Amino acid sequence: IDLALPNVAAVLDGHLAAAGGRMRGVRQLACTDPTYIKPGDPDPQVYEQPEFRRGFPLLAERWLSFDSCLFHYQIPQLIRLARDFPETTIVMDHLGSPLGIGPYAGRQPEAIAEWRPLLAEIARCPNVVVKLGGQGMYLGGYSYHEDAMPPSSDDLVAAWGPLINHAIDQFGPERCMFESNFPVDGLSCSYPVLWNAFKKMAAGFTAAEQHALFFGTANRAYRLGL
Repeated sequence: IDLALPNVAAVLDGHLAAAGGRMRGVRQLACTDPTYIKPGDPDPQVYEQPEFRRGFPLLAERWLSFDSCLFHYQIPQLIRLARDFPETTIVMDHLGSPLGIGPYAGRQPEAIAEWRPLLAEIARCPNVVVKLGGQGMYLGGYSYHEDAMPPSSDDLVAAWGPLINHAIDQFGPERCMFESNFPVDGLSCSYPVLWNAFKKMAAGFTAAEQHALFFGTANRAYRLGL
């Protein structure tokens, strides 16, 4: 749902009625870069648009969460949104997507160095939770989809574990949830290999912390009531 639509209240209510009690939130993409915008790409400043911000409070009124899909250098937009609308639960997808293509092609370490303090800052917004995953897409600059053999779970732990550990350190397990991002992450690895990697990353946490990472945070953030 485009929250900038002039009739967004009617659109939200229509979806809620059609969903029969199963709708829990809205996602709106911001993940595009000014240096390579293609027709149909989202506005890279969408979360700053007055029209979008007029529609955003309608989510909390309907007890809906907001999923954000953006690139790491757009996180400041989401920080401002979270601070201005603290009553809305915001789920930041894919670790905030440290970018490794386009303007960051060949500059993955630099992107991660920029991403780390931004993640720490947004973690100070108590209404934000983070999804741990989404790195199987080519956006992060990984080349698994081009390799002769797919990665093992240990390969994924070595590549993605430092990013996921940083996110858990900043947010705490109670505000983090593992995500598969399938079928898109299937570009890089299989579903069992991905979840085995997550299990290995979480092995050092307590049972209660693992419960939050694999179930509790998602159950609470999306009000699943399971």
